[in-house]
Amino acid sequence: QVQLVESGGGSVQPGGSLILSCEVSGISLEETHIGWFRQPPGKEREEVACISKTALNTYYSRPAEGRFTIARDIAKNTVYLHMNDMRGEDTGIYYCAADPRRSVYFCLTQFFDTWGQGTQVTVSS
Repeated sequence: QVQLVESGGGSVQPGGSLILSCEVSGISLEETHIGWFRQPPGKEREEVACISKTALNTYYSRPAEGRFTIARDIAKNTVYLHMNDMRGEDTGIYYCAADPRRSVYFCLTQFFDTWGQGTQVTVSS
């Protein structure tokens, strides 16, 4: 049974940084693509960043590119989202999700099967 647990959310001022963690159990990171998604208040869930099961491919949404970095630690079976230069529009619930079924990943919510419970991120002065 694949399970994902996010942690590291919290409150940060504009321009600040946070690191989110996604601890995965029940499957190796080498067997599944992992994505980070977020749901801003009153809006639909959207993609933030994804990493392929080989780690050879990563994807960043336009708002995330240049500010966020997705990385993984195979030994800890954990995927991280490093967020820098944060802005108010980064506020939301952040989720990680797994897609173990496809050989090629699509960084879109509908292609990910298993989700964590989410962690709240608030950017405010």
